[in-house]
Amino acid sequence: MVRASVSVIIYIAIAVLVLLLISHSPKKPGNHRHRRLKLRSNFTFAPPLHHHNPIPFDPLVADIERRREDRKWEQQHFDHAFNASHDSAPAAESQPEWEDFMDAEDYLNNEDRFNVTNRLLLLFPKVDVDPADGFVTEDELTQWNLNQAQREVLHRTQRDMELHDKNSDGFVSFAEYQPPSWVQNADNSSFGYDMGWWKEEHFNASDANGDGLLNITEFNDFLHPADSKNLKLLKWLCKEEVRERDTDKDEKINFKEFFHGLFDLVRNYDEENHNSTHQSDDLMEFPARNLFAQLDKDGDGYLSDEEMLPIIGKIHPSEHYYAKQQADYIISQADTDKDGQLTLGEMIENPYVFYSAIFNDDEEEDYYHDEFRCGRVQNLCWFCYYLLIWN
Repeated sequence: MVRASVSVIIYIAIAVLVLLLISHSPKKPGNHRHRRLKLRSNFTFAPPLHHHNPIPFDPLVADIERRREDRKWEQQHFDHAFNASHDSAPAAESQPEWEDFMDAEDYLNNEDRFNVTNRLLLLFPKVDVDPADGFVTEDELTQWNLNQAQREVLHRTQRDMELHDKNSDGFVSFAEYQPPSWVQNADNSSFGYDMGWWKEEHFNASDANGDGLLNITEFNDFLHPADSKNLKLLKWLCKEEVRERDTDKDEKINFKEFFHGLFDLVRNYDEENHNSTHQSDDLMEFPARNLFAQLDKDGDGYLSDEEMLPIIGKIHPSEHYYAKQQADYIISQADTDKDGQLTLGEMIENPYVFYSAIFNDDEEEDYYHDEFRCGRVQNLCWFCYYLLIWN
């Protein structure tokens, strides 16, 4: 109880100091426009590519994007189930406040409704939890990003499960599962088709308890094997990687097949900040042979699917990898004093870093000097109120 009270006092003191500094700082002259927030429009039913979009830092923005995405998804899959007299989806009456706006972007750009400074004041103590010491570390920010990513992934999985669970029993059988339309319409040479991503072997590997059905956890693993803890599924992923890279079709990986493709993926994972310029094969062959020898446990000069297991997480990075990348980027941009962590003041002074995914890059860079100045008394009052509730 004492510790909780101390945390409240610390956060209130920090908030007061930050607000005083902002409210008394000299305003920058000139005509500075508010940089308009724009929601992302990256939803697609196309086959997955090796590209990972940043997860919104703010759960409220993520929720708005998910709901917009749901509408596009429903339009493609369920339009035929509703006649023209249906003006809204079921449970439309329970939609959040932003639904009152003609456009969700109008809500995000209405400062009385959505104020970025207020949002950061609200979110800071939710990120700063281990420990709650007034500083957001890389680990805390990574965990926050990971939680947001996992929530988004699970939401999409639940939506897909509703589509495939034909008898609505909470499970998906292989007979119920239908591959995406791009697979059904593809030939044997199309991306992803020959790897078996949508075949029964993949389904069975995802079935952790072997009952012939996928529950929500198993179905999530089926759709996102890189994030699975299911060893059987990870071994399947290794087998598929061998199948894709095995140019001479001997069902194993020789050094040449490893060196030209796989080694670069492992190296990129291990050295995120390495020089991206191409280095000669002669320079890279020595470390590649060392790694190959470490993986080749039986010393036969080849890598089997079992021997690929130690590096499969680097070939197919999990959400944690991307969450850490995003955390590193945010800290590199907002960490003014370069101490490797973020204060509330640094976050408020660099709001564009946390909302960069939805900022319109065509607007001026110095937007926030006027628009995000939070000298209002009610900001602090609401912040203190939430702190009291949480503690």
